[in-house]
Amino acid sequence: MKTWDVVIVGAGAAGLFCASVAGQRGLKVLVIDRSDKVAEKIRISGGGRCNFTNRLLDASAPQKHFISQNPHFCRSALSRYTPQDFIDLVQKHGIAFHEKHKGQLFCDHSAEDIIRMLLAECTAGDVTLWPGCGVQSVRHHTQPPESAHYLLETDQGPVQTAALVVATGGLSIPKIGASDWGYRIASQFELRLVERRPGLVPLTFDGDAWAPYAQLAGLALPVGIATGEKKARMHFDEDLLFTHRGLSGPGVLQISSYWQDGTPICLNLAPDVNLKERLQEAKMRSKKLLGNELATLVPSRLAEAWVSQDPALQRTASDVPDKALNKLAEALSNWCLTPTGSEGYKKAEVTLGGVDTRDLSSQTMESKQPGLYFIGEVVDVTGWLGGYNFQWAWASAHACAQALAARPH
Repeated sequence: MKTWDVVIVGAGAAGLFCASVAGQRGLKVLVIDRSDKVAEKIRISGGGRCNFTNRLLDASAPQKHFISQNPHFCRSALSRYTPQDFIDLVQKHGIAFHEKHKGQLFCDHSAEDIIRMLLAECTAGDVTLWPGCGVQSVRHHTQPPESAHYLLETDQGPVQTAALVVATGGLSIPKIGASDWGYRIASQFELRLVERRPGLVPLTFDGDAWAPYAQLAGLALPVGIATGEKKARMHFDEDLLFTHRGLSGPGVLQISSYWQDGTPICLNLAPDVNLKERLQEAKMRSKKLLGNELATLVPSRLAEAWVSQDPALQRTASDVPDKALNKLAEALSNWCLTPTGSEGYKKAEVTLGGVDTRDLSSQTMESKQPGLYFIGEVVDVTGWLGGYNFQWAWASAHACAQALAARPH
């Protein structure tokens, strides 16, 4: 039976980075992944360009950009491995990148650059990688030899290790291999789980109420978007995308992580325009149809969809009653509607919830079960869209690898 200092299950962002850091610190590391292709989520991220971190991340106030039952849990790891630390690694490998907006950094060429970098770092640490290998069972035993506490039955035979790291991600995008394996291992060792649900996901709308807007599929525009009440209210200024089934785009993905089933989201479809004022101005001077005037303030397809629903608006601007104009301005600048659901894990970029941080060390990522570690998305830490989840992967992996290297061997 083969013995390793560390076995990591999951060859994604967190797993590969943890392996490379631990391997380069002298540990004998094995990474197992049931998928034949490693790091698929990196490969498809950021439209194939991988939004690998965010310069604006504030490790001293993680609750600004991270959702968790205890958002302060991630402060330790994020402050010890910063966006700049990862940028330095990217630059060391000569990978060209650019800032898109709001601190978001993307590869100039391809997400493959990041995957190649991680694999090169693993090679430098003499890491062994077993892709296309399933793990049937994990057992903990305290019999000699005392250096090997976990016994894993794998497709390539049994392996034993003193330290087992779970880096299997969440439930999002099952077609690229997402599974609940990490949550099952947590449950096996009696660790608590926070309820999981899709995050950073398009929202859907059904029935007749959505019919006038289904024709807007493909239309994108900047909006203000909000959900929640009072102190829990969240607001984003981002782009919106109409789809055949509902709404997507960065703004909707961001708000979806805070949206609660059965509650409304509110949209300002013209965030940079005082619609009431501008429509009243149009009424005073214009002989054009109101729809034509509105199309100078919002996208023409959007203007048409709104005007077509109310006969009072289908006339020249000067002939539209003030009441109808004000109602239109209010509807466009504060359009509140209740999603019937979301596109689910098949389209979600992340999984909210996961292994309860109360059962993990924020310093080392080790669980209450000695020698068992959890890193990355499998933990109840979810970042905003824009590179925050990758930075959590790098930071939690680095904290874990440092702790592994400090263990007595």
